[in-house]
Amino acid sequence: MKYIYCFILISAAFVSCSNRPVPGDRDTESWAVRIADAVIHRNDSLIYYAPYDKPKWRYDVAMLGQAIDKLGVIDTVYSRYFEDYMNYFVQDNGKILTYKLSDYSLDNVNPAKGLITLYKRTGEEKYLIAINQIIKQLTEQPRTHSGGFWHKKIYPWQMWLDGIYMSSPFLAQYAQEFNKPAWFDTVSRQITLIYSKTYDPVTGLLYHAWDESKSQQWCNPETGQSKVFWGRAVGWYMMALADVLDYLPVDYGYRDSVITLFNNTAQALLKVRDSETKMWYQVLDKAGQPGNYPESSCSAMLAYAFAKGVKKDYLPAKFLDIARETFHSIIEIDVVEGEDGYPVLKNTCGGAGLGGNPYRDGTYEYYINEKRVDNDPKGLGPLILAALELNE
Repeated sequence: MKYIYCFILISAAFVSCSNRPVPGDRDTESWAVRIADAVIHRNDSLIYYAPYDKPKWRYDVAMLGQAIDKLGVIDTVYSRYFEDYMNYFVQDNGKILTYKLSDYSLDNVNPAKGLITLYKRTGEEKYLIAINQIIKQLTEQPRTHSGGFWHKKIYPWQMWLDGIYMSSPFLAQYAQEFNKPAWFDTVSRQITLIYSKTYDPVTGLLYHAWDESKSQQWCNPETGQSKVFWGRAVGWYMMALADVLDYLPVDYGYRDSVITLFNNTAQALLKVRDSETKMWYQVLDKAGQPGNYPESSCSAMLAYAFAKGVKKDYLPAKFLDIARETFHSIIEIDVVEGEDGYPVLKNTCGGAGLGGNPYRDGTYEYYINEKRVDNDPKGLGPLILAALELNE
């Protein structure tokens, strides 16, 4: 497959253009390549990734870019696509456009993994300056009395499972790459604390979030736990554990504890995996109930986490077959050919949260009625990562 690229100046960023990838042979091209090519074909740049209407330092688009960047070993077009996106936001002085430290949002930490990637790749000082801004945020991040990061400043006293993926892999990598081992304790504390606070002893599953103040309408007034096991929240958590373990030293005291939580949650997830579709539902323990559906992003996340977990010897070998079976089910059930000849990923929940304005009450009805989105980056990114882990 050949690519002819030119560069034009768009909104102060150089963006790849012209002669975008042509749909390849389904029998020879990997799914990772096919999905990445579809993204590039439909979006001249991730800066303006549909359906978002304006550029923003976004955790999900950055995750998709990071996944595509891994294909740079095949063709540099993939790395350039990701680099163009990051360089739009990271200015020569290290300032990150649209990023506000004072928001204390863990979502804004996830794109910073790309800063480490590009600093290692280029050595450019602007990336290091930007990294240090993120570290300053985490140093100052408001915490619960028990030491857990607030998910955002606007969500006081709350820890969400999502936040573990948003912050912990970056922080663990930073600790290793920059020889700052004290941060390993922060990472392991976040992982183990939220597990203990969201754990349900009956199912072994984890609730979406926990409110230490026990004041939110969405929480159990006795435990502070939210009411529903949201599939993608647990997917975020499992991907976080798989990625954090890349960086925790083998002799680190809490490493085995993280692996134990990884295994415990994996075993609990098997009990609620749909026997027919081999996927996981939007609300994990309510398969078959009205409105519930096998959700593509959480299924892709778990396929990735399980495959990587086995390859790294964190999980039993059976989880590799489970991951592969789930991946194939996603492709069969939720991937269709678009009118342009490229694959389309369906049945991804566009977004779900708790509280806010308008208020999200965390009920079953709330989660199943959130809009489903085609080609959402929160589904495409994990699907590419799963494909790479499975060599599919």
